[in-house]
Amino acid sequence: MSTITEIITPSQWDEVLGSLPPSTLLVVSFHAPWAAPCAQMSTVLSTLASEYPVGEPLSTKWVSINAEELSDISEAYDVTAVPFLVLIRNGQVVETVSGSSAVKVRTAIETHAQKDGSAPAAGLNGTEQTTAPAKEEITNADPEIQKDELFKRLGDLVKAAPVMMFMKGTPSSPQCGFSRQMVALLRENSVKYGFFNILADDEVRQGLKEFAEWPTYPQLWIDGELVGGLDIIKEELGNNEDFFKPYSVGGTADAAA
Repeated sequence: MSTITEIITPSQWDEVLGSLPPSTLLVVSFHAPWAAPCAQMSTVLSTLASEYPVGEPLSTKWVSINAEELSDISEAYDVTAVPFLVLIRNGQVVETVSGSSAVKVRTAIETHAQKDGSAPAAGLNGTEQTTAPAKEEITNADPEIQKDELFKRLGDLVKAAPVMMFMKGTPSSPQCGFSRQMVALLRENSVKYGFFNILADDEVRQGLKEFAEWPTYPQLWIDGELVGGLDIIKEELGNNEDFFKPYSVGGTADAAA
């Protein structure tokens, strides 16, 4: 049965990519240690991996990557939130799955891999037989239903980590000065946080403004509640220098985790 290998260096990642046969499906799980859904997804993937044999030619290869520790790899695959699954064959991304839906993950993997080691069935590629509805179906859907589904997704996103920042760009490459300053404040206070690059998803970028009733970015959310933008965070820190202490490395929230 297959097992999951943790990638800890860029060179190890390059070695994996360079050593796989063109027919092998590479299952890549991006995770972060602070995100509870990632622990759940790890269990799901370990169970799935055990269903696929190790043989010649190798049908599947399973790896996991800390999205924050290896941020260059994360950015290369547009990882904006965790857990995030990327399926790769012959160096090309065939499908991605964002979120912790075990059903979506299983369906995506089974679409592109065969447990007996044979090649995928004809027609199974990144544009067909996915769990997401077709673009035409989305276009024709009731706007209110679309909005409800988006708000449900946003409700899950803002709770993806105890501290969540919605920003332009990524912490290693902020795309605006305010986002850059927010990253600096969080780092100065040793805050463990999750982030979402709103430039990579216009639906989230526009929808969160209405969901939060807050029109600008970055936005910082704590325990699923909006705190505000950069000016509000600076004000909170000015009033209470221990504002972030429960969420910092070694803080009370960390100790209770």
